[in-house]
Amino acid sequence: MVLEMEDEVVPDDLSPEERQELDSIRRRKQELLQDIQRLKDEIAEVTSEIENLGLTEERKNMQRNRQMAMGRKKFNMDPAKGIRFLIDCSLLKNTSEDIAQFLYKGEGLNKTAIGDYLGERDEFNIKVLHAFLELHEFTDLNLVQALRQFLWSFRLPGEAQKIDRMMEAFARRYCHCNPGVFQSIDTCYVLSFAVIMLNTSLHNPNVKDKPSVQKFTAMNRGINDGGDLPEDLLRNLYDSIKNEPFKIPEDDGNDLTHTFFNPDREGWLLKLGGGRVKTWKRRWFILTDNCLYYFEYTTDKEPRGIIPLENLSIREVEDSKKPNCFELFIPNHKDQVIKACKTEADGRVVEGNHTFYRISAPTAEEKDEWIKSIKAAISKDPFYEMLAARKKKVSSLKGL
Repeated sequence: MVLEMEDEVVPDDLSPEERQELDSIRRRKQELLQDIQRLKDEIAEVTSEIENLGLTEERKNMQRNRQMAMGRKKFNMDPAKGIRFLIDCSLLKNTSEDIAQFLYKGEGLNKTAIGDYLGERDEFNIKVLHAFLELHEFTDLNLVQALRQFLWSFRLPGEAQKIDRMMEAFARRYCHCNPGVFQSIDTCYVLSFAVIMLNTSLHNPNVKDKPSVQKFTAMNRGINDGGDLPEDLLRNLYDSIKNEPFKIPEDDGNDLTHTFFNPDREGWLLKLGGGRVKTWKRRWFILTDNCLYYFEYTTDKEPRGIIPLENLSIREVEDSKKPNCFELFIPNHKDQVIKACKTEADGRVVEGNHTFYRISAPTAEEKDEWIKSIKAAISKDPFYEMLAARKKKVSSLKGL
């Protein structure tokens, strides 16, 4: 006779001791099976947690990437708001060093927007500018090589005050990296501008009178704290620019068309349309090469319209619908159509039909700046005025 116990068949002739031993084995087996099942359950639970953690991290990364992309777009439209958004999302630290690193990498950023942010006169922006320059290594580079590196990392803004701050910061950094090359920061500043203007004069097709190396050397006499810079140094800078113009940086942020390097001024304005129904439209304006260009978006590669400034005048006007207005017009020819062109929605380029262009600025201050810049563009190059002012300042300091 045998007793069936679960899956086992137990002989009925076992001794009490054998039965006790068999029961002990069965208990240990049962405990082992329970331990194995418990381990399986724990492994399944841990595996599930790891999978969920992976999904959570993936979702976090996706959200972070979306926020970063949004922050870059916001920066390209309004640099200050873009930086604030990225700080609020904990994607940037609110330090000049971290923001400078972000701008220096420049991934997906509009080079014009970088230049605008770095040129602001706010104390924090100036700290970012200096931190940005510290990321540039100019040691043992000549001035043109250093300028090539510097001007590749952003686009110079159109406002003289911004350019002044940025170029002075550049001159300070260059002199720090190359002590003894120039007698002062002012010398480096003035020569840097002379090189930038030489680049324009030599390679802009609108400039007919190309300066010779002798003229370039002569215009830079006496700028080294009253003394002359070595002629070999000036000749080398001249040859470098003549042989290879400054390159305009390709822009991950869909920068404006490559035509517009170092504009006199740029920004958003409202323009009154010239059709039968007069509507105000927001356009991105660029002032350069004695022309006023306007775009629908800052990312456009081609302008929607071009207004040559030759023979035009500018004046402030009052408008019942918009504040801070000014007009471009032909003096003494009230009904004459201004020679201009625009691109229609279907891509056709047609002549403009404006007898005047009425434009509204966001603020009274910006209106005054635009009028000043356009007047300067119509008359002469404002950079020469800025350089003359700096040279005069240096001369007055020498006389003290």
